[in-house]
Amino acid sequence: MTDRIQVIGGGDDPVAAFEAARDAARRAKRLQTVVGLVLFALAVAASVHIGEVRIDTFVEGLPGFANYLNDIAPVLRPSHLAGDLAEWYWALPRWLGLLWDTVLIAFVGTLLGGIGALAFCFPASRNLMPRYPIYFAARRLAEIARAVPELVYALIFVFAFGLGPLAGVLAIAVHTAGALGKLFAEVNENVDPKPIEGVIAAGGNWFQMIRYAVIPQVLPNYTSYGLLRFEINVRGAAVIGFVGAGGIGQELMFVIREFIYTDVSALVLLIVAAVVCIDISCEKLRHYLIGQEGLS
Repeated sequence: MTDRIQVIGGGDDPVAAFEAARDAARRAKRLQTVVGLVLFALAVAASVHIGEVRIDTFVEGLPGFANYLNDIAPVLRPSHLAGDLAEWYWALPRWLGLLWDTVLIAFVGTLLGGIGALAFCFPASRNLMPRYPIYFAARRLAEIARAVPELVYALIFVFAFGLGPLAGVLAIAVHTAGALGKLFAEVNENVDPKPIEGVIAAGGNWFQMIRYAVIPQVLPNYTSYGLLRFEINVRGAAVIGFVGAGGIGQELMFVIREFIYTDVSALVLLIVAAVVCIDISCEKLRHYLIGQEGLS
């Protein structure tokens, strides 16, 4: 009884120790926050200096930007709207053909890149590949594939294979394989290990483990990432057309160089409309596939 009274009477010491530890943790966290903010401010200052970001130059250039937007805007009169629209989109059939080429370049590039990503992602998943050298090599190959911008790949392939859509397809495929390979590998590393253990315990080999234990878990995420990448690649296919890789980007670069202002706005709006339509279609397709997955 006496020992219990002594423990209760000495209860202030643990409370004081707890308060002291909490104050020390607060001070350490406050110090970390201050150090992080200082490092962030230094990084921003260095980026502003190296990037030559100047507010006065930005303010001085705003009128020129507004003037350019005014130059590329068409004249649309309510009383002659149909005629003005027809004059604005005077080459609509040819532009739609080029836009379709851009979408096909993005689609084939995404398809080939997705196949390459499937080859990368399983060896590049730490929980699926017990042999570290293979895991390391797969990771590095995926990094190399996505480290170089699509535009640089397009320049290389244009030099190798000449002008045309082939260079664009190859450029998008290589970059997509690296980007999707990383995303797919990270999805693989978050799967439930119990089905994997079950297939291995039943005597399944590595390929059977992937087929029956991993793919059923990751397929919805693969679909989402693949459709997202297709939407991104449509924009990328328009950009790489600037270096002669085919599609509507090649026409856009031509009208920009020739200062055909209204054609610039017409082509840009076509690209925006295509991306919006593809985004809506991919969203509906993804929801449909996820719904079907839930019903199966």
